[in-house]
Amino acid sequence: MTSNIAWRRVRNGALGTAAASFGLLATAGAALAQEEAPVLNSGDTAWMITATALVLLMTIPGLALFYGGMVRKKNVVAMTAQNFAMAAVMSVVWMAAGYSLAFGDGGAMNAWVGGLDNLFLSGLGVDAMSGTIPESVFMTFQMTFAIITPALITGAFADRMKFSSMLVFMVLWALFIYSPVCHWVWGGGFLAEDGVLDFAGGTVVHINAGIAGLVACLVLGPRKGFGTENMAPHNVVLTMIGASLLWVGWFGFNAGSELAADGRAGMAMAVTQIAAAMAAVTWMVVEWIMHKKPTLLGLATGAVAGLVAITPAAGFVDPMGAFWIGLAAGAICYFASTSLKRAIGYDDALDVFGVHAVGGIVGAVLTGVFATAAITGADAPVGAIDGNWAQVGVQIKGIVVTIVYCGIGTFILLMLTRLFFGLRVSPQEEVEGLDISLHGEVIH
Repeated sequence: MTSNIAWRRVRNGALGTAAASFGLLATAGAALAQEEAPVLNSGDTAWMITATALVLLMTIPGLALFYGGMVRKKNVVAMTAQNFAMAAVMSVVWMAAGYSLAFGDGGAMNAWVGGLDNLFLSGLGVDAMSGTIPESVFMTFQMTFAIITPALITGAFADRMKFSSMLVFMVLWALFIYSPVCHWVWGGGFLAEDGVLDFAGGTVVHINAGIAGLVACLVLGPRKGFGTENMAPHNVVLTMIGASLLWVGWFGFNAGSELAADGRAGMAMAVTQIAAAMAAVTWMVVEWIMHKKPTLLGLATGAVAGLVAITPAAGFVDPMGAFWIGLAAGAICYFASTSLKRAIGYDDALDVFGVHAVGGIVGAVLTGVFATAAITGADAPVGAIDGNWAQVGVQIKGIVVTIVYCGIGTFILLMLTRLFFGLRVSPQEEVEGLDISLHGEVIH
């Protein structure tokens, strides 16, 4: 199985110059060669097993409850079934091909996609290592990311997509959109080579999912009765419980992305909490000013927006950077999910674009601003706060590339799915509710 030591250096912010790296090799000599042999660290391994479980908790039951509480009662089973199905289906897809495409050696095509040598986890043995942890743990940790990313998309087209077509589309999307973008950023692809910073998934997970969600809801069209019928959440307490599970699970998402139990993981955890809290407070205050009442739904959504925005920055910024990222995410995502949504008129049912794409963009740009050598340990300036304003441009390049590829690719995959399987349920099924019409189950 291909080693992921090089990937880990990129993920953990190996920001020194090539000249410095060669200088280090020259001075270390044979001693460094001996040190490069991977040695299992039981503390790192125990933490990464825990982090993996925390990230899985984000999808089931976290996201399932978060989304399930926001839809109408007649579609709760359908919404939660989609999330649970993603946990199962994406695990198989990742095992079969996704991991190989994302982290395998692509040879001459490595700048764009990984290879096929590791299909069905060929060669993954009990002794295979990725840095200081077993590669089996690294693979499973990455599997949980591959699960939650397509699960996030389902909120955009809630209440109206065929379950069978959703499964087909998501399998294609995971293979042709998620895995290549993952490789570009974390698998040694061209965005990593260009220096794009994404510690835990601002581009790979959130911008990717948010743009796919926007394209999907535009292609499917609005829900029947959108703009005229009451489509308020049926149970905001369920949504709050789901958001709480997401918040807790996000510590595995962000702090786990250090792939070690060390000081940088601890700082990633701290800034995650600060950004989530600041975004929740900001959303609450803005909503209070605009509508005279702070809502529980707003608090929960604001916290998630802050978690999204800090994701790319978690291993690169200090607490004050997290404070400003949370403030910006809370305000900007609020207006993206309200004023912008109303102005354009698209029916993104659960605000996947407004929270995840916009939050991911805010976080990715501000990573370029607030990333600092004091956190990364780099010898050279990292972000604008260090004096390296060029990093902001690098971050914007990563954002634009992800948006263009994901937008066009998602549209093509949706058109292919529509051509062969159809996309939308019948008007009668939509009125009746997807719970009974697609799954034959209802909640009481």
